[in-house]
Amino acid sequence: MLKKCLAVLSITTLAASLAACGGGGAPSGTTAPSPSAAPATTANANAPKPEFKALLQYARFDPNAEVVAKFLNEKTGYKVTYDMLPVENPDDKLNLLMANKEQYAFMLLTGPQYSKLASSGALEPIDELVNKYGTNMKNVISQNSWNGAKLNGKIYGIPQTGSGTIVNSALIIRQDWMDELGLKPPTTRDELYNVMKTLKEKKNVMAMSGGKSPLLPEVLPTFGLTMIQSTLTTGWQDVNGKLVNTVENPNMKKYLEFMKKLYSEKLIDQEWSLNQANKVIENFTSGKTAIISNGYFNAPTVQNALLKNSPNAKIASLPYLKGDDGKVQVMATAGISYYVGIPKWAEKKEEIIKYLDLKLDKDIHKEATIGKEGVHHKMENGNYFPILPIFNDQYNNASSFLTGVDEKNYPIYWQARVRKDPILTDAFNKNQEAAKGNMVVDPLAFAPPLEAIGKNSQKLQKLMEDTFLKYITGAEPLENYDKFLAQWKADGGDDMTKAANEWYAANKK
Repeated sequence: MLKKCLAVLSITTLAASLAACGGGGAPSGTTAPSPSAAPATTANANAPKPEFKALLQYARFDPNAEVVAKFLNEKTGYKVTYDMLPVENPDDKLNLLMANKEQYAFMLLTGPQYSKLASSGALEPIDELVNKYGTNMKNVISQNSWNGAKLNGKIYGIPQTGSGTIVNSALIIRQDWMDELGLKPPTTRDELYNVMKTLKEKKNVMAMSGGKSPLLPEVLPTFGLTMIQSTLTTGWQDVNGKLVNTVENPNMKKYLEFMKKLYSEKLIDQEWSLNQANKVIENFTSGKTAIISNGYFNAPTVQNALLKNSPNAKIASLPYLKGDDGKVQVMATAGISYYVGIPKWAEKKEEIIKYLDLKLDKDIHKEATIGKEGVHHKMENGNYFPILPIFNDQYNNASSFLTGVDEKNYPIYWQARVRKDPILTDAFNKNQEAAKGNMVVDPLAFAPPLEAIGKNSQKLQKLMEDTFLKYITGAEPLENYDKFLAQWKADGGDDMTKAANEWYAANKK
């Protein structure tokens, strides 16, 4: 009966019941881990190492059967078994696991999950533990990232960044149609409009297809706006030293007017608000549309499907467009992807940190990421390339086992993953080269999970998307924008902006 009662507790109600829970490694202060701290020695280095159970984010494979899991167990001497959160309602499942005090040694957490668990008292502060036992992690994880893991002055998890600063998407176009009509690649928003109009009239197709989100990452910057998408950016911009959410930027109405014009002239998909991502790709590969916004990771799927339907078709990436000020700005992804937290009630916390630190040993980290040289990867002209098919067979899911990365070298190792397919490689390289020198990074990329943003961002994201789609399709007049903005502010927007600026004022350089 007690277990059943505990199971309905939410994360935020755990604090009182956890206040008395102790454990090794209590923090000695509020400073971030010091790179100069000396590693601790153990009295008996040959003693058997403990076994751990870890919780990962959802993925479609059995983590315990993976080559990487077996390699880490063998190389570190620690045996770790893994559970995963479910694909549906993962936060609810996490709540139940924490309420029942499941014996996980460590957990891979999203920003909102990390913030809620830490603020409820469910995670162990690890400052002192990292200072004593985290020799590798202090050397390879930047102070910027450690600062992004601080909540109320303490660190409750290891910050994990990803592949570095990269650009994911670009507008792709049917180049064979462009050649047929003698059209040049557009470099401004007006030129894009003219190309779209010509393609619709001459080829009798919808010029551009898209889906769900009303915000195009390749068009927004031409109005001086940033992308609002929870997995990429938070939508705040530095305006004279203060952060302003892009929905409060007066140019957002101009962007919506432009998109409404495209919609009313049937230059963009009339089912934009209904389309899923696969439908957008299908529209392009079946010849129904000329342009889509496409992530480099979808490039092989798109090109192979298009050539199957139209063997003589050609695809090109359009240049990133100049804004009204004549400058090109491209939104890039960067920052902390996950946090690795230790439950307050976990046993042998010192050993847990030792294990997580050992994973960041240079040789172990590299092999866990891209395998053995000559077997799974090779070096060519100073670059890492996968050896296929064994790399895909054994290391396709390697990133799921990361618990922090070597921030200098991991982005270099990671590029082996985009060299698995020449189409993928080409799309990735073209995006980065075209955006070089013009990338804009979210000012909150390395901010810790801010409670007000975690509490309100999801509902306000939905409010924004639903309302903007109505403006674009004409279901609601754009004259109501001030009404939307007032609701956005009242429903948590002002709280988010306040929290964002408090952190920014204390941490901006």
